[in-house]
Amino acid sequence: MARSETLTEIDGRRLALSNLAKELYPSGQTKAEVISYYLHIAPVLLPHIADRPLTRLRAPDGAAGPTFYEKNAPAGTPDWVRVRPVQASDGPIDYVVADDAATVVWLANLAALELHVPQWRFASTGPGRLRLPESATDAPLPLHDRLVIDLDPGEGITMIESARAALLAGGLLARDGLVPVCRTSGGKGLQVAAAIAPADGTASRDYVRGLAAELVRTAPDLFVDQMARSARAGRIFVDYNQNQTFRNTVAPYSLRIGDRPRVATPLTWDELGAVQTPDALRFGPDEVLARVAEHGDLAGDLLLDDPPPLPASD
Repeated sequence: MARSETLTEIDGRRLALSNLAKELYPSGQTKAEVISYYLHIAPVLLPHIADRPLTRLRAPDGAAGPTFYEKNAPAGTPDWVRVRPVQASDGPIDYVVADDAATVVWLANLAALELHVPQWRFASTGPGRLRLPESATDAPLPLHDRLVIDLDPGEGITMIESARAALLAGGLLARDGLVPVCRTSGGKGLQVAAAIAPADGTASRDYVRGLAAELVRTAPDLFVDQMARSARAGRIFVDYNQNQTFRNTVAPYSLRIGDRPRVATPLTWDELGAVQTPDALRFGPDEVLARVAEHGDLAGDLLLDDPPPLPASD
């Protein structure tokens, strides 16, 4: 069967969108709806992913079918899409960098449902070639300009406990002079992030590791900082490893793959304090667009022009 295409233009870029009626979620949302969401959310999404190497989770046959992570720019990438090489331990990776709405729509047309970025930007280190740890080159490592406390709920944990955990984690960041921002992961967890002045990635990871240990000491019934699944039942794993230079975290406003489209949604601290039901704080694309229309970018504090320095590790 011939593939149907629709031609469109976004910011002066011509795109051919294919199979717009194809259902990408079991709940019935089509590729056209996914593209429409990403086009309309782009003004607040782009500042959080621009100038960052973009890892995509693609689902060409829809969320119920096979999925795969993609780092390299795919064959047929338009020449107007920004691509930036980074030296990894197993060779160079030609990352797509999404600096404009046209690139975001192009990726959505490829069924790149999830967008993941690291805690660093290219500009935070300066021009020239960059490398990831363990690569055999003397190119510089990128400097981190964000940190994240990823709160991964174990079996039996609901949003009630996750909200309490996020409030405690955010309190530690605020105590240390940072400006915490909380968002849902789009799944069952929460993430508390903060902007920092460009800093060494290992130092950033070690600082968050120290916070994880402090959370475990403060509330051992709620937190665990061990990766072993056997230790995580009934507790929340504080995943400090999301701050390693080669790791990626789902971007604010990204869709997530599942039975229905959920969004990694920035929250207010009042919303966290008001959680009373296990299934609270789950938002779909239309709800998130309405939230942005009412509140603007609730993750805006991750975009500070003059962020505070990374606190010293204990």
